Amino acid sequence: MEALPQVADSQRVFQGRVFRVRVDRIRYPDGAEHRVDVVEHGASLAIVATPSRDELVLVRQYRHPARSMLWEIPAGTAEPGETVVDGARRELREETGFSAARIAPIGSFWMTPGFCSELMHFFHADELSAGEPSFDDDERIELGVFTIRAAWRLVADGVADAKTVLALLWLQGGEDKIGSDFGR
Repeated sequence: MEALPQVADSQRVFQGRVFRVRVDRIRYPDGAEHRVDVVEHGASLAIVATPSRDELVLVRQYRHPARSMLWEIPAGTAEPGETVVDGARRELREETGFSAARIAPIGSFWMTPGFCSELMHFFHADELSAGEPSFDDDERIELGVFTIRAAWRLVADGVADAKTVLALLWLQGGEDKIGSDFGR
């Protein structure tokens, strides 16, 4: 197995509400050292919620770094002491009002491993029951249920994010690659 670089030094340089930033000095096996800036972000979760076989629940909200309103699959982070599946159920309910009779893991993906430690856990939720959302104070969310084709149009129009593209690709290949009942 190939030897991995070792952390020679690490300093936290920023502590925010959502993430922290540290500067690491790493040493490669050949002795070379390099600075690596790391955004520390806890595990996150994303929910591919399907009211029917050809529909997807999306939420629209303002994303300041993009300076745009984006359509996305519901997502968030688990609360302290909460499992990621319980966090996914809670986030789905809070952001959309929907509760899922079935929720199953799809997989986990490093979002931007070149500089960020965020590992996003994806879940599929179906057999949905409608209810009232419960937004956080900083959330201004619009709910939409789209056909898969209409959701792809949002991607083409540049108003959807990467996790939503991953969800659509999973839905597009789900039947052939995972099983006719989405892997359950």
